[in-house]
Formats: sequence, structure tokens, C-alpha cells
Amino acid sequence: MKRIIAFLIFVILLIGMTGCSNPTLLDPGNPVTLSLWHVYGEQADSPMNQLIAEFNATIGQEKGIVVTVTNVTNTSKIGGQLKSALNEEPGAPDMPDLFSAHTSHAGLLGAENLVNWKDWFSEKELKEYVPEFVDSGITDAGLSIFPVSKSSYALFLNGSQFDRFSSDTGVTYDDLATWEGFFDAAAKYYEWSGGKTFCAMDYLIRHVELDIQSKKGEATFAEDGWFDTSDPAVYDSWMMFAEPLAQGHIAVSELYSNTHVTTGEMLCGIGSTASIIYFGETVTYPDNTSEEMNLRVLPLPMSGADVEYIPQSGVGLAALKTTDQKAEAAAEFVRWFTEAERNLDFVVQTGYMPVCVDAYKEIESYDYPNEAYKSLFDAIRVMHEKYTAISRPDFDGFYGKTNTLYDGLRAMQGDLADRCDAGEDAGTLAEETWEFFKTIK
Repeated sequence: MKRIIAFLIFVILLIGMTGCSNPTLLDPGNPVTLSLWHVYGEQADSPMNQLIAEFNATIGQEKGIVVTVTNVTNTSKIGGQLKSALNEEPGAPDMPDLFSAHTSHAGLLGAENLVNWKDWFSEKELKEYVPEFVDSGITDAGLSIFPVSKSSYALFLNGSQFDRFSSDTGVTYDDLATWEGFFDAAAKYYEWSGGKTFCAMDYLIRHVELDIQSKKGEATFAEDGWFDTSDPAVYDSWMMFAEPLAQGHIAVSELYSNTHVTTGEMLCGIGSTASIIYFGETVTYPDNTSEEMNLRVLPLPMSGADVEYIPQSGVGLAALKTTDQKAEAAAEFVRWFTEAERNLDFVVQTGYMPVCVDAYKEIESYDYPNEAYKSLFDAIRVMHEKYTAISRPDFDGFYGKTNTLYDGLRAMQGDLADRCDAGEDAGTLAEETWEFFKTIK
């Protein structure tokens, strides 16, 4: 009797488990096709295209999914292209099933029109991803943008020139771990080099904001979407960068900082981790001499507060809400694409940060194409462990205001440095940049 009861309980449990399972909507005999727009390299052999081909030939074939790339564009264009497609504007291509997108694009397209990835990924699965990266894709409609890669900022140095500078002055890479040490090194380099700028900075205002965030807990903004210039914390952080700028020790880059470094104009630059692909193996100086770059990459300098921040930027993947079959297919592709080993392979080729937690465990043992990439990913690993990644402000018109700021600073910085060299007080000159900062509207 006991055996019969045990058997009946087993059958009931088995039926219950079977009833709770979700049968797949995919059919290998009748594959579903997903059109995809992405921003990862317009060349035919881009890392993204290579991975899509691999997926189609393996898991896609096994499960009945074909991913077809119908548009390769860039991050500055894709938002407008998606909006035109969604609105079926004349001449616009069909809206893709799966596409690269910023979280701001969810508002542009209507988050309700996008797949909520939480419907297709369990909470246990989502814990395998960096929490800040997952959070950055959440909208009122759920997880609308799934993280697949992220970029941040890092400090890129001409290692060959730094070795000579270090030998003569005693400044080491460790001295660049904090902003205080960084600015001290910049002053020593200016003197050592006979008046050359130490570092080009691509996103000066972002570092000001991160410093405020570290020291105060949050950056404050006015109703017009610009920084609240009545806040003493904004002034203090601005002046921390403005005085070295007025002295000529740092500069707002003319275009991107990597150009200043590869031409030997400046010893180092702070820019996107993805800029690694624009650094060659040699540096060519203004006098046409050249040498091996020996590129070194370091984490962003720290503010010295209890919590340190780095920026996170970059697109994720969104899916147009159509059928459950297409949503399941899209989830299968995203799940495969972001597996730890594959995710690390992809970001190493592009200079991005991995989104999968387990990928960071493999960074130290990974076989990199050269020492420069190893240096970059060592820095990325440190920033992952010691910093908190946060998204940039998303106010309307904010980036237009930053462009106005940078244009103005570029016009001022050469004259300020000349006047400082001529004996004018650096703090007073930095105040001029603050007065200009307050005019940004």
C-alpha cells in the first residue's frame, strides 16, 4: 500500500512539474527570422557580424532562429532611424525585430512597444549580470534595454615617454591613482617638458560630475538641466579641474584625446575605453621622430571619497514587441550572445566592458592580442571591483550645453596658460572659466 501511495505522489508531482513548464514556441523545421540593426562596426567582418554568423550556424539552426542584419549604423544615428521606421515615414526601412538602443530610445519609441526582457529571463539569470548595467536598462515598462557591452573612461599613456619622465622625476604610475597625485604629476611634467600639457581630456565635465557624486553623494542640477552653480560642491569640483587647465597642465581635447597621444603632443589622454582601437603601436612626435608607444592604460584617478564612480555608457539590445515566438527567439540570441566567455571575447575586440559577472573572473587569464589590451582590461577589472558605474545625465539639451562649454574652453585654454606663464595667478584665471561655466544655458 505504501508503495502505491508513493507511486501516486510521484505521478502527481511529475504531472505538476510538466504542467508548469513552458513549451517552446520555436520550431527548427520552420525557423523564425529576426531582423537586426546594430552599431558595432560597419565593416562586413565586424565582431558582431561574425558572432551572428556563428549563432545562425549553431544554436540558431538547432532551435529554429535566423538572425539577419539589415542595418549597421552608429550610436548617433540609430535613434532617428528607429523613430523614422516606427512611424513608417516615407523612405524609411521596416522596423527591425532586434536593435541596438540607449535607454533614452525607449522613451523615444515608447517602452510599451518593446519586449520586457524580465518576461524571458529569470531573476536567477539576471543576477549573472552586473547589477548597475541591468538597472540602466530599466524603464517604467520593465527591462527594456538588455546590457550586452558597456564603455567607460580610462587613462591612456605613452609608456615610452612616461618611462623617461618617471626616471627623471620619480613620478610612478601609482601616483596617478588619485586626482591629487595626477595633478601633481601634471605640474611636474609641465616643468620637466618645458611647458607641454600633460593630459588631454575628452569629457571634462563628466569628471567634475563624478567628483561631486563621490564627495557629496549626488550632483545637483537646476531646472534648465544644467548644473546648479549656487551649490558650493559644484564650484569646488569645477575649480579642482579649472586651475590645472588654466596652468596648461591639462586641456580639453580638440577632437579626441587619442590623437594628442599618438602624435606625441601630450603624454596621456582620458577617453572612452573603446578608443583603444585607435591607438597604434608607435607614436610620431611633431619633429617627425617616432618610437614604440608601449601604451599603458590605468583606471580613472580616484577622488578619495568613500565611494568612487565611473561612467557607464553604450547601447544594449531592445526587441520590438510583436509575437511571443519572436520574443523567445530574441531572448535566446541575447542569452547566447552574453554568455561569459563569449561576452569577454566580444568586448576585447571592441574595447568595451563585459556585462556578465563571470567574464570579469577570466580577465587576468585571458589571452590578449597585445600588452596594450591586457593593460586596458586590467584597468577595467580594477574599476569593476573598486568603483560604481553610473549612467550619464539624460536631460534634454544637456549635450548641446556640454559642447558649448568645450568650445568655449578650447578657445580660452591657450591664452590662460600663456597668461599664467607670464605671472598671472592661476586661481584668478580659473575663476574666469567658472564665470564662463555659469553662462551655459
